Amino acid sequence: MEQVKGKVCVTGASGFLASWLIKRLLLSGYQVIGTVRDPENEKKLAHLWNLEGAKERLQLVKADLMEMGSFDDAIFGCHGVFHTASPVLRPSSDPKIEILEPAVEGTLNVLRSCKKNPCLKRVILTSSSSAVRVRDDFDPLVPLDESSWSSVEISERLQIWYALSKTLAENAAWEFCNKNGISLITILPAFVIGPSLPPELCSTASDVLGLLKGETEKFQWHGRMGYVHIDDVALSHILVYEHESAHGRYLCSSTVLELDELVSLLSARYPSLPIPKRFQQLNRPFYDFNTTKLKSLGFEFKPVEKMFDDCIASLKEQGHLAVD
Repeated sequence: MEQVKGKVCVTGASGFLASWLIKRLLLSGYQVIGTVRDPENEKKLAHLWNLEGAKERLQLVKADLMEMGSFDDAIFGCHGVFHTASPVLRPSSDPKIEILEPAVEGTLNVLRSCKKNPCLKRVILTSSSSAVRVRDDFDPLVPLDESSWSSVEISERLQIWYALSKTLAENAAWEFCNKNGISLITILPAFVIGPSLPPELCSTASDVLGLLKGETEKFQWHGRMGYVHIDDVALSHILVYEHESAHGRYLCSSTVLELDELVSLLSARYPSLPIPKRFQQLNRPFYDFNTTKLKSLGFEFKPVEKMFDDCIASLKEQGHLAVD
């Protein structure tokens, strides 16, 4: 282990990505303050306390996205803040209250606490590739890059609430940080695949599990999609935090595949799994991602085979999946 590198805060610490990011930060020698809704929930947080270095350099504190000032204590004294917390659930009744408000207001609440912290050097916000690709005016022959933004109008019309929440939250973050002189970098991951540290699967991991078990409905809407290993997403957050010349937005995607390409690859690799062969054809535009900006910092992505191998091994180990 390297020497202690300083103190950083990770919001939404018990989440799928945040847990992996904390794992990597601890291994890199950081002191980590993680925010959670209930620090006393031993069952939900056990996987964090089991991480290497957690007993020595991890502290979990209470904070709520929708509670003004609740991040003040967690963030004060930290050199860096990684804001990963954001609702990803599919709305049951009112998407504005359940997804949009927590994403935008939650991000602004975190940033208001950042503004009060004189030690702060940089904020890393987890956005999403869905804040780039929901639009109808791009040239399919030109890969999408960080200059592309999803259309708010199209996201609303098609009720793509997650994309809308990420687009609005990232926009609000840039506006706030530019106005208040806060150094901000955003990471825009594609669909994140890999081992789940929390025993309770998030919606992303649940969707993948459903596909591997032969269900079609959750993955049906995917169509063409970018995929990235969860470890690559965590490592890219740390890379741009530490790299002095890093700036702006960074797309984080290993490969973009059509759904039939993905299921063909997985079926060949895991013939014992009842992976569906047929899906309803979605009329989605062809697109690709240009990730040159992240690669220019020396970053190398793991291949799609590795991310699904690691994901399936984890699902099997946690008892969610039986694989011959």
